[in-house]
Amino acid sequence: MKHQLLFVEDGIAIIRLKGELDHHATQTIRDEISQSLYRGTLRAIVWNLKELHFMDSAGIGLILGRMRDFVPSNGKTVILYPSETMKKIFQYSGLGSYVWQTTEEETIAELGGIFNGQ
Repeated sequence: MKHQLLFVEDGIAIIRLKGELDHHATQTIRDEISQSLYRGTLRAIVWNLKELHFMDSAGIGLILGRMRDFVPSNGKTVILYPSETMKKIFQYSGLGSYVWQTTEEETIAELGGIFNGQ
């Protein structure tokens, strides 16, 4: 699984997940994101799942864990392009309101940031 972590101006991170997200891949992503979260430099994370084909419970845990880490700073979490199966999982997990039907560019604008087109 390859992923791409982009930091947009104004404290917004875009995480583009690709392929399969399992226990091993989540640890790498968690480490990268956690550093920014704990420094207080993030105010929003946008999870782009457009190219993600498989996610097990570790993937749900990764997203939930970062949301939990965000609570003290009132950080925002947005999930884009989940597959129909993933969308159902998010709905059943109580995360349906975090799934937006917008593009990355629209999401960044809605969050008050400037998209740099990467």
